[in-house]
Order: sequence, then structure tokens, then C-alpha cells
Amino acid sequence: MKFFLILISLLYSLEAKSLFTNNEQKDRSKYIGALKNLVIATQKTRGLTNSFLNGNTVAQLLVYSNRQDMKAAIGDMETLQFSADPVINKRATFISQELISLNSKALKKNSSKVFDEYTELIAQTMMLAQSVAKRGVDKLNPIGRELTSIMMETMLPLTEYVGQLRGLGSGIAAKGSISKGEKDKLVAILLQMKPLSEKFESQMSHVVSKYNKEFGNESIESDVAKTMTLIKEYMSYSKTNFIESKQEVDPDNYFDSGTQIITSIVKIYDVNNKVIESDSQGWF
Repeated sequence: MKFFLILISLLYSLEAKSLFTNNEQKDRSKYIGALKNLVIATQKTRGLTNSFLNGNTVAQLLVYSNRQDMKAAIGDMETLQFSADPVINKRATFISQELISLNSKALKKNSSKVFDEYTELIAQTMMLAQSVAKRGVDKLNPIGRELTSIMMETMLPLTEYVGQLRGLGSGIAAKGSISKGEKDKLVAILLQMKPLSEKFESQMSHVVSKYNKEFGNESIESDVAKTMTLIKEYMSYSKTNFIESKQEVDPDNYFDSGTQIITSIVKIYDVNNKVIESDSQGWF
């Protein structure tokens, strides 16, 4: 009887875990972690630079700190085996070189122009993320493929729209006025954020239900619900105070509120990546 219990336990473990370690998925997990760090640090650098150039001098030291985080993330990406992929390497190298160039002159340029230049480079990073989701996808386990796609094609773009709203709004708040061009940009960002945030909620609900055992005791469903509430509140506040009326907004508080949302998304992103990494571990 004891033998059969041990056998059942072993079979259950084998069902939950592959026999051999999926090194491709394991390395991919590390790369998408470093890529996320680059995106977040670049978004912060953009927003803080915009706030500083519009009169918030307190933001300058934080600009330099986040530039260092960008450098560290790029260094981490370059050390990983996945970076040897020719398409990944070409795009990552271009982004790295352009970011270094922009950082060197950003504080001396027009705020609107600098904001757009950082946004364009983040867009290039999103294209890199799409390549990460698609290159060698056949080498990943099913859950690795599904979660990587959600993280690269929904979650990172969602942090970007929140980051754009945060960066643009904090600059407007620091300046104390809003131009027609800035108002049009805010409207466009809000229109993109709503369906993407709803897609994020739907995809996470599906994947957690499908792979409930793999997520274990993680409070993922409540974290997603909390994140959605924060997003809706931030969008409503931005629309009311910047677009519908001209209210006085504290730039630092507004920036911090956006950061809270991105931190909440990143928390879920990191749980997903933890599941991917754990799924890659085999018995041998």
C-alpha cells in the first residue's frame, strides 16, 4: 500500500514537472525580466525628464538614478544566451546605442521633443518584446508560450500607456498649463489604455483559470482586480483634471500615482515570469 502511495505521488509530480529542464525557456525568462527592467527605467527617465524640463527641479537627481537602472538592465540583457539571436541582438544593440545618445543630451533639449524621442525608443523596445514573444516559440512549453505572449504583447504595452500618461501629465502639472497638442495626446493615450487594460484583465483571468495549479497560492486574481481599479481611477482623474477642466495638480503626487499602477502591473508580470521559470525546471 505504501509503495502505491509513493508511486501515485511520483506520477503526480511528473505530471506537474517535465522530465528535462527547458533551458531555452529558462534563459528566456531571465531575458524578459531584464527587458522589463529596461522598459520601466526608460519610462521613468522620460517622465522625470519631462517634469524637470517643465520646472520641477526636484526630479533631476531621480533622472540620473533611473539612467543607471537603464544601463544595468541593458548589461543584464547582453549577458544572456538569448541575446545571441541575430534579430534580438540587432534590435537590442540599436536601442541601447540610441538610449545612450539621447540620455547624453536630453536635459538640454525641448521637453516635448525629448518626450517624443524617448517614446519612440520605447516603441522600438516594444517591437523587440514582440520579437522575444515570437522567436523560437516552438522551443517553449505551452504555459511558457502563453504567458510570454501576454507579458510581451499586453502587459509591457499597458505599462507604456500608463507611463506616457504619467510622464505627460506630470509635465503639464509642473508647468501649470496644457497646450492643445498635449490635450490631444492625453485623449489618444486614454483611448488606447481602456481596451488594452480590459484585454489584460481578460487574458489573466483565462490563464489563471487554465493553469491554476501552476500559479499555486499567488493572490493573482485580487492583484489584477486591484490594478484595474487603480487604472480606472487614474484615467478618470486625468480626464477630469487635465482635459475637462484646468485643476491644480501636484506633479510629484501625480507621477507617484502612475508609478503605483506600473508597480502593480509589474508585480503580476513578475509572478508570471516566476511561473515560466518554475515550469522550465525539469527533474534532470
